Amino acid sequence: MGETQLFIQGEFSRKIDERFRLTLPKEFAEAFKPKSGSCVIAKERPGCLSLWEEDGWKSRQDARVKLIQAKMEMPGLMEQRAVELQRFGRLLSTHHRSIQLKERSRLMLPEGFREFLAVEPGGEVIIVGAILCIEIWHPTKWINYVEGDIQEFDNLFNLLAN
Repeated sequence: MGETQLFIQGEFSRKIDERFRLTLPKEFAEAFKPKSGSCVIAKERPGCLSLWEEDGWKSRQDARVKLIQAKMEMPGLMEQRAVELQRFGRLLSTHHRSIQLKERSRLMLPEGFREFLAVEPGGEVIIVGAILCIEIWHPTKWINYVEGDIQEFDNLFNLLAN
């Protein structure tokens, strides 16, 4: 593809300040340097947000939307799938947002995303390197996720390595 691929790893605990600002760990800030400071924050699952470089996100998102648009041109799809299309549109509209990464790798969690993460000002979050992006987790949701998935680590590693 020609573009540099991220490989972000690690797990850190941080606090959200009273204005819903969060500073990325130094180790992540060195690897995650979006052009012009612009990046995308997305709702992944309840209690988890992800942070993506804008260019990489945009190309993946555009490809997905073009696929849906092409399918919408198929005869009868609008009538057959109107409820699903409306649901998809609703989720697409609120799923992600462009934000600025400020000096010292600080970001502000936007409204709607704060509530989805369910962490109050002064509260702790877990920041996780997810190879291609950075994830911001509610601590309890993170523990539950890891407890449910850790036993699959070796299988997943082998699947991706072969």
